[in-house]
Amino acid sequence: MSTQHFPFNCDELKKIIEKSSDKQLAWLSGYLWGIAERSSNEQALPYIATATDVTQAEQAKKVTILSASQTGNARRVANELTQDIERLGIEVTHLPAGEYKAKKLSQEEILILITSTQGEGEPPEEALPLYRYLFAGKAPKLANLQFAVMGLGDSSYPKFCQAAKDFDQRLAELDAQRMLLRVDADTDFQTVTTNWRQSVIDKLSSLQQSASKSSTENNTSSSVVVNSSLYHRDNPFIAHVNVNQKITSRDSDRDIRHIEFDLTGSDINYQPGDALGVWYQNSDELVDELLNITQLTGNEPIEHNGQQITLKMALIEHVELTQNTPVIIEKYAQAIQNPELLNLIKDREALIEMSQTLPLVDMLNRYRGNLTAQTLVALLRPLTPRFYSIASAQDEVGDEVHLTVNVVRYQIEGKTRTGGASNFLANQIADQDQVKIFVEHNDNFRLPNDTNTPIIMIAAGTGIAPFRAFLQQRSAQCATGKNWLFFGNPHFISDFLYQVEWQNYVKEGLLTNIDLAWSRDQAEKIYVQDKLIAQGSEIWQWLQQGAYIYVCGDAKRMAKAVDLALQQILMTQAQYNQEQAINYLDELRSQKRYQRDVY
Repeated sequence: MSTQHFPFNCDELKKIIEKSSDKQLAWLSGYLWGIAERSSNEQALPYIATATDVTQAEQAKKVTILSASQTGNARRVANELTQDIERLGIEVTHLPAGEYKAKKLSQEEILILITSTQGEGEPPEEALPLYRYLFAGKAPKLANLQFAVMGLGDSSYPKFCQAAKDFDQRLAELDAQRMLLRVDADTDFQTVTTNWRQSVIDKLSSLQQSASKSSTENNTSSSVVVNSSLYHRDNPFIAHVNVNQKITSRDSDRDIRHIEFDLTGSDINYQPGDALGVWYQNSDELVDELLNITQLTGNEPIEHNGQQITLKMALIEHVELTQNTPVIIEKYAQAIQNPELLNLIKDREALIEMSQTLPLVDMLNRYRGNLTAQTLVALLRPLTPRFYSIASAQDEVGDEVHLTVNVVRYQIEGKTRTGGASNFLANQIADQDQVKIFVEHNDNFRLPNDTNTPIIMIAAGTGIAPFRAFLQQRSAQCATGKNWLFFGNPHFISDFLYQVEWQNYVKEGLLTNIDLAWSRDQAEKIYVQDKLIAQGSEIWQWLQQGAYIYVCGDAKRMAKAVDLALQQILMTQAQYNQEQAINYLDELRSQKRYQRDVY
């Protein structure tokens, strides 16, 4: 830019900025952005703002983005969209759903909600209070609100993106106006979310063509944390395996592993409550079985993401082989024109049942057909990382990160099948092998800042992992707050994970209370929820002292049963009715005093 069009030096600019009002800075920002957007060979012409411009900028609608995330994907998409909108000069606020006060909805102008789904079609933990508020009979009409919803999910589950569907439908029922039709994205969501973000920007541009509010005035929440490490999902750290040890007994019917990775040289930081993403590879045995069924050699060249690689490399490193989905079954039926499959896919319930009970390789074996190498790869979903709750505290273990991994193993038609990632971690890697990993931060599962605060930890199975990290952290901090662990598994002798560590914490006085539920050690099954109810009086006392409650484990059964047990405790001890008990737990959620990491 020549000085004849912009006759200021740096000192003069500084003086202008210091003396300018917010409105003047907003105009300057828009003007300079417009210049930057011009092509380099186009001469920039000076532009003088008019009173109309300022009025239109003041009238520009504000955008609120809410992200409801279980593994961080929704938060990442929301962060990217926030940056897109800031570049337009539109005022935008991004908040995790758990930090949003639902009663503000009636004051919003434009709401964009990005949500994943957990359990059996339920919203993520942080979005539960908002969900309940919207579906309550007292929810207000939202006629002045425009909205857009994006769902992130996994089509291998029957209630794919159900939380997004529910939010979208309910907002419309409350008279809010759809700015865009809902979009649902599968596990390979990058292309879909990129296109959706562009649609949002195009729509906002058409709605607010005159918006010129400076992005320096936006209210983006500082609580939204972006991983500052050099290593992330698309650039994982290659870590050595230090330990890969089975921690269930020889007699146990479960294979649970304690795995330690070396982070030396990575500068990776994590906190208790975070998850570790693991990029795994499919086993040679599974790939060879699939090649034998399809009568392909594996040497066939195929195109993958614009590159030519062999079919076998694609099957080992780039596509999902252990999970079937309704979409894959439909595509396969069309590809091979099998009459039985073509008839089955007309029945939605039968299609879902097959996807859940018949693994991909077994389907290909049962319904054989001729496929080219490229067609086979096109049928399959891209391989995605698996996430595991971190079982260590960095203040305790330094440049290491620990996992507690349950090896998924089951029988189908006389054959043993295993989970892709868990089998990789348990059986395909040995000490000193290298694995691609990255940290996924989880701000919805955090210890209280005040180390004097009591905590109640409730876990079943490998849900014990984050609580091992919690107590390591409390020990390293010399925390004085009381700690209470409820843990359940089938058998005391074979399934008491990290038994010696818990016993030592009890001896040291760090673990104040421990209640154990062994479901198969007696005729009558006992679960953690039974132990909770038995200790209801003392749990209520702890809650009155400000205790935080944490739950980690199976979302479908255990977490629901625990939530009902907590409601029962409140109804018994505090004389609440069920609605009051639910509202009390939701209030704890809003205070970050009831946090769940469920799967």
